[in-house]
Amino acid sequence: MRGYREILKAAGAATVALILVVCAVACTVSRICGSGLCSGLELLAANSTMTSGSRYLEPGYLTKSPAKVHENSIPAEESSAPEEDKEKKAEETTSAKHAAEFISLAPDEKAREKYDREHEGEQQYPVEEFTITQGDIACEGVQVKNSSSFEPDLKKELEARLGFTIQKTDKPQVLIYHTHTHESFLEFDTGYYYESFYPRSDDPTKNVCAVGKEIADRLNEAGIVTIHDTTIHDNTYSGAYDRSFNTISSYLEKYPSIKVVLDIHRDGLGTDTSRSKPVFSVDGRKAAQIMILAGYNYEGADYFEDWEYNLRFALQLQKKILSRYPDMLRPLYLGDFMYNMNVNTGSLLIEIGADSNTVEEVRYSGWLLGEMLREMLTELSDTTKKS
Repeated sequence: MRGYREILKAAGAATVALILVVCAVACTVSRICGSGLCSGLELLAANSTMTSGSRYLEPGYLTKSPAKVHENSIPAEESSAPEEDKEKKAEETTSAKHAAEFISLAPDEKAREKYDREHEGEQQYPVEEFTITQGDIACEGVQVKNSSSFEPDLKKELEARLGFTIQKTDKPQVLIYHTHTHESFLEFDTGYYYESFYPRSDDPTKNVCAVGKEIADRLNEAGIVTIHDTTIHDNTYSGAYDRSFNTISSYLEKYPSIKVVLDIHRDGLGTDTSRSKPVFSVDGRKAAQIMILAGYNYEGADYFEDWEYNLRFALQLQKKILSRYPDMLRPLYLGDFMYNMNVNTGSLLIEIGADSNTVEEVRYSGWLLGEMLREMLTELSDTTKKS
């Protein structure tokens, strides 16, 4: 009997060892093969372990539009009255100056040549640019891609009151965080990527933290006190949303003054051998298109009764941005998911660009988004003061 137990024990140990070896090989292969296999593994894990909701993008949905870059333009019928021209011109000048700053920060030709030398001998794959602005439902210029089990009344939600107000205070009112903190981007706008490309990094200057910083800095400069949390929640995808929920909860408990909670991500679009990136252009500088997400209290969702307030916030922010930058946003995405947006009535998940956008492109978009948020929240503050 003792010999039989020893045989079983040895067999069990061998099985565990084999599983560990397989996992190690899979992880190694995922890094070597680039983003295609890795994304598949990550997506499988995410689908199995996210707090709630399902994968919100159908395969091929956003890659069907032709690749193009639209210049920023304001329709003639929306031109401002003469007394507003000076203010708008000043805002455009500020944006143009910031665009120039990002151009000066872009890697020079020598850095790009070094990058190519470091990857000499590797297979190159193409990066296709696209701009998409049309959804499947629309109201007042706001485009929505609705995959939820609910048909929203967009006009009603665009006119409804938000679920929060902004005060003139030195207390934090905005929290920016990242559930998938390691999500990163391409280094160069070359039109291609190498087979070893792995869009995850723990360097906060190269991952989504760099985008969050641009947004937070713009809000803080305007006196809207903003916390930018860079806690790493995705050393493994499993449980990332549970960990970020704990982070959010600790901040809301410490600072009940927080009204707006933004989870900043980037998308991942493409296959094993090609990738797509959403772009638009403003002030002569290429930037990454942004997609705002809002969830619905679908059957089976827990504690998401106030979901409509987040949708209103998303729609009204979308409308404001499009009035200034008509091509900056992809259609707002409404779906049967929650993704921690149940923490308060001012919570959104925002995807800025995709993994094949460059850091400069997404940082520029982050700055522009921060500028529009600043305007919207300042207007809310002024309205609150008047009332």
